[in-house]
Amino acid sequence: MDDLFGKPVKSGIVAIVGPPNAGKSTLLNCLLGQKISIVSPKPQTTRNRIVGIVNDSEYQVVFLDTPGLHKAREPLNIEMVRVALESLAEVDLVLFLVDISLPLPEKIQQKRNEEVSEYLKKVESPAIMVLNKVDQIDRKKVLPFIDAYAKLFPFQAVVPISALTGDGVDVLLDEIVTRLPLGPRYFPEDIPTDASERFLCGEIIREKVFLLTGQEIPYSTAVLIESFKEDTDKKLVTIHAAVVLEKNSQKGIVIGKGGKKLKSIGIAARKDIEALIGTKVLLKLWVKVKKNWSQDERFLKELGM
Repeated sequence: MDDLFGKPVKSGIVAIVGPPNAGKSTLLNCLLGQKISIVSPKPQTTRNRIVGIVNDSEYQVVFLDTPGLHKAREPLNIEMVRVALESLAEVDLVLFLVDISLPLPEKIQQKRNEEVSEYLKKVESPAIMVLNKVDQIDRKKVLPFIDAYAKLFPFQAVVPISALTGDGVDVLLDEIVTRLPLGPRYFPEDIPTDASERFLCGEIIREKVFLLTGQEIPYSTAVLIESFKEDTDKKLVTIHAAVVLEKNSQKGIVIGKGGKKLKSIGIAARKDIEALIGTKVLLKLWVKVKKNWSQDERFLKELGM
């Protein structure tokens, strides 16, 4: 059963799904030990399915970080939920991640449980319930959550973790690996993701927009990498990227007085991009408007959705 990548190991594809802002991207980055998926305190940051690959001499786990499951009405959100639900099909294991730090009143908790149950009906693979953000609550309150969620679905295990601190993540990884079949590696051992550098750079820029602008702007923002040129002699990568907005009125907010906001976004993004690709980066950003792009199916396809 030897193949291109050596002897058989424990290997499989694992989808990370759950409501928005549950910490799916933070968990993926924690498992990888490096930043691949963008993170912000705002929900619905992840739009595309991100692949992260955890390698070991005895196993290879291919994780799919997915957009948050939510009631969607707009084309962009509908597409995000479609991407997430498609990830439930043909995977070896599903991690259903929930945030247990939210102090929800009983009626809201009941509604949330009903929504979770509705999504779980689409799960055909073995599943593990992951209770995230245990670092933010009294540990005595964890057991009732375990009991409550264990009743929603025949989970293989219920594992409390903190994706932020890493607490319990090693236990979760053990639970995952023991449930994977023996088989070939899907990818070479030295790559942490199948995403292109171009895509990841666009995601980093979009993350900085999320972090540095107000409530409305991030959800009206897309990033297009218009050129990505590598000069090996100068050890320099030059990136031209457009921050695409839906309204003319949003341009001033993103650019800022005297261009200060856009400059801050660029500086923050450049630092992370240099850390990602390991070389100096010249990042040139500009802002343009494409009215109602989030409802334009053709433009969504251009974004890879």
